[in-house]
Amino acid sequence: MSRERQLWLLRHGATEWARNGRHTGSTDLPLLPEGEAEARRLAPVLQAHDFAAVFTSPLQRARRTCELGGLGAQAQVMDELLEWNYGAYEGITTAEIRQTVPDWTVWSHGCPGGEAAPAVQARCERAINQALAVQGEGDVALFAHGHLLRALAGTWLGLGATGGRLLKLNTGSICVLGFERGSRAISRWNAPTDGMF
Repeated sequence: MSRERQLWLLRHGATEWARNGRHTGSTDLPLLPEGEAEARRLAPVLQAHDFAAVFTSPLQRARRTCELGGLGAQAQVMDELLEWNYGAYEGITTAEIRQTVPDWTVWSHGCPGGEAAPAVQARCERAINQALAVQGEGDVALFAHGHLLRALAGTWLGLGATGGRLLKLNTGSICVLGFERGSRAISRWNAPTDGMF
């Protein structure tokens, strides 16, 4: 490649549970109308960029965001991009969990019947390796979910999946992971599309 590849991370648009703070792992919720609008706002930025590959989580909220962002025809499903498996905590909020586990976070405690950070990190490492191994010139777009993309960024930076706890990520936002003088870095994070590129 003539330059180092960047990974573009696209969090899906808003869903009912995302808006309400409910942990949404495998529950396959559709985008809200406002989530579809967020996804459409990605299109001018994404369509102006050449991608060597586009990968999406198999869940409809990520796939639909990819489609509305204009990259659906190029997309391939990547199972590693599934959201964190919340197990027994699926569909409930952090405040509800902390009624029984006062200091709970997904980063420190994981989820009973679901995943802990080491398992998510292993998935992120596989996703990164697959993205970097794509043949040809160009960057790679990854459409996925809040906790998973934060964990992926932490993994990219060498902080492990738990490094994602330091990164806030809104729905319908764009992040770019790249390099600074040969070292992995964050080029952009949690950026809205308006006036960013």
